[in-house]
Amino acid sequence: MRLDNKIALITGAYRGIGRATAELFVRKGATVIATDIFESAPQYDVPGIDYRVLDVSASDGWDTAVDALKANFGRIDILVNAAGVTENRSEPHNTDLDEWDKVIAVNQKGTMLGMRAVSGMMIDAGPLSIVNISSIWGLVAGSGQLAYHASKGAVSVMTRNAAVTYAKRGIRVNAVLPGLIETEMVKDQPKEMRAATIAFTPMGRIGQPQEVAAAILFLASDDASYVTGALLPVDGGFTAA
Repeated sequence: MRLDNKIALITGAYRGIGRATAELFVRKGATVIATDIFESAPQYDVPGIDYRVLDVSASDGWDTAVDALKANFGRIDILVNAAGVTENRSEPHNTDLDEWDKVIAVNQKGTMLGMRAVSGMMIDAGPLSIVNISSIWGLVAGSGQLAYHASKGAVSVMTRNAAVTYAKRGIRVNAVLPGLIETEMVKDQPKEMRAATIAFTPMGRIGQPQEVAAAILFLASDDASYVTGALLPVDGGFTAA
């Protein structure tokens, strides 16, 4: 199978895109360590997923995760940075600073810490594929949610920075940019926001987490061995319109 003998760590894997990716990776042969901030493990639809608690915004949590990978496997082959949060709809002049700090800590700093931890472990030690989850809002603008846009823009640029930095040292770094996807985060959005995004999506529908997971699988796998620094929209054509 496409991920036979691969060791993958996936953040934000309690639900949504992270969960769909963890389940797909196991089906494709990977050993999956799934992480999130929730204490109790979710009921996955496939057996064999090793769930662990990880706050991606805490560097000591990443230190513990890397130590466990070294002790149990001696390596990591794939990192998927899927953990992410959003904020209440607001405009720059009334951005809540506590919300700003939380979104930046998880989406931007958490992604950086993940890349920092696993690249430090695997640099010059074997191939490593990192797939970050950015967003169409890291490529184009919408109204409001300044912190979310800022954090995802940072993820997109950090992805390309790391890709260029490590291109000759065995580490590929790519990002998937989901559009409107049927996740818990989107379900909490106002209905008018959801409807407006669908109206501007050429395919005229919302996407499913499994469709994003399929793109992540490609970038993570050896099928994408000559792909690094890519920002792949999975958005029903939203950013092409």
